[in-house]
Amino acid sequence: MESKYRHLYKLLLDKIDKREYEPGDKLPAEGELMEAYGASRDTVRKALELLVQDGYIQKARGKAAEVLDKNKFNFPVSEIASFKEIYRFSSSKPNTIVENLEIVKGDKKLMAALQIGPEDEAFLLERVREIEGEKIIIDKDYFSRKVVENLPLRAAQDSVYEYLEKELGLKIGFAMKEITVHMAADEDYRLLDMGSYDMIVVVKSYTYLEDSTLFQFTESRHRPDKFKFVDFARRKL
Repeated sequence: MESKYRHLYKLLLDKIDKREYEPGDKLPAEGELMEAYGASRDTVRKALELLVQDGYIQKARGKAAEVLDKNKFNFPVSEIASFKEIYRFSSSKPNTIVENLEIVKGDKKLMAALQIGPEDEAFLLERVREIEGEKIIIDKDYFSRKVVENLPLRAAQDSVYEYLEKELGLKIGFAMKEITVHMAADEDYRLLDMGSYDMIVVVKSYTYLEDSTLFQFTESRHRPDKFKFVDFARRKL
């Protein structure tokens, strides 16, 4: 049975999709939503949180939730999430195209990034992410074979993290991320639907297990118009 908050999420999402709530509009306050849908405060808050996670609204303490332009997608900087997880409740129909999956060795720069020796091996996985028929992300993932001995194509096409955690029993802990902007390269024009854009947003990630073992290095290349990068910050005195 579908949970109450997910049902409410879908009702609100349907209104956003039908443009009953336009980008920039304010959603009704929590109390109004509770009354309109006969829902508890907890149900309303969970439904709104899903809309935030999927990039449909933004919330600030003490202010009404605002509808965002759904043509842009949230990229959670401070969260470790797979492409499948980010869009698990989205209606945008994402698709993954595996361009390459191979074992590489002898690349000193890459092996140094993975903190393994030049004689060691790593998996190279190159994927293009397509959303609503447009190719807008290139993901290049490198996995140390000291940790990930095997990487089947079925996992590459679906969710590598799901495979690592559920089938290999690995515990993913934390990541370090670096975000820069570059001129688009030939590869970007070849694999992505760049249109008139000549810049690309590059996110480099170093991902570790809970025991601090570095097992993955990723370079993710994003077409700039479709994504906003979000984080949560707290002032420290």
